[in-house]
Amino acid sequence: MQRRQISDINRLCAIVLFTLSACGYLKAQPSNCSVKLDQLGQPRELFSLRLGMNQEEVKKALPLLAFGRADALGLMRTSFNPHYDPRVDNQAFPDVRTISLDFLDGRLATLWIGYESTFKWPKLDEFVTNFSKSLGVPADWPAKRNGRELSCDGFSVFAATIAGGPSLRINDEAAQSLFDARREAALEAAESEVIGDTRSKSYYPSDCSSRDSVPPASRLVFKNKDDAEKGGYILARDCRQ
Repeated sequence: MQRRQISDINRLCAIVLFTLSACGYLKAQPSNCSVKLDQLGQPRELFSLRLGMNQEEVKKALPLLAFGRADALGLMRTSFNPHYDPRVDNQAFPDVRTISLDFLDGRLATLWIGYESTFKWPKLDEFVTNFSKSLGVPADWPAKRNGRELSCDGFSVFAATIAGGPSLRINDEAAQSLFDARREAALEAAESEVIGDTRSKSYYPSDCSSRDSVPPASRLVFKNKDDAEKGGYILARDCRQ
């Protein structure tokens, strides 16, 4: 039964890998935007925010922004809601509902601003047209999911209508690739990791459901099965089928 499940999992993984490969191929197609990140315009609608800023620089632009701790992959996410924060002067952030920021290794990697339906460019087409001019990028943003996205040299811009108002996301693709690589490495490490039971000197791989039965007080984590076996542990009987 377990072999059949493993076979099904392997088949599913093959389908997923094929899909991801296809997506990667599509992403690699030539773009009609050769603008580089350092050439991107800085319209006032972005409130002096730009990708690559450190937290101190962002704090100057958004003094009320709160920062948390980065996770194990170096990612820290935070947001600022001028529409709902009574401390904020509405004139300073006209028609802005939310500003969401992703930092990777302390640098701004993703900027997402959600505007109210009362924003001066409420319709998605005119929103894209006018932001294209102010950002200095082509106006032909291909349709993607529920919005429009343009891929340029090292970054992408995405526009969509959310909660009745337009929104704009600017993403650092190099930072995104770095984060994806770290996440993939972390997933692979987690798959290789085994749990040892100090009572029985047995170890349990990640695909063995019986590992959940090992109580926390008896758990010993090994990087992989080789490390466990070097430590004198053997594969648990329940995991040999």
